[in-house]
Amino acid sequence: MFSRTSTKTVTFSHPFVLTGIDGVQPAGTYTVDTDEELVDGLSFPVYRRVATVILLPAPAGGTVLVQAATIDPLELERAEQADAAIV
Repeated sequence: MFSRTSTKTVTFSHPFVLTGIDGVQPAGTYTVDTDEELVDGLSFPVYRRVATVILLPAPAGGTVLVQAATIDPLELERAEQADAAIV
């Protein structure tokens, strides 16, 4: 099965919260990867999303540089919209 990954960056001007991530995340720019797989058996290419992952800075004093958290892409979109609406 063929798969693809797309990467985008999102910038939050204010702290935010997403389900599945512990605590409030600070404002900043984050990398978001979306993995999709090709749906077999169709006469044209169609991809199905299998995972959306946001890369977060690792906690201070840890041994890793980033941590990855699987998120709901619709919730991310709502969080971006809410961030943009804050004056």
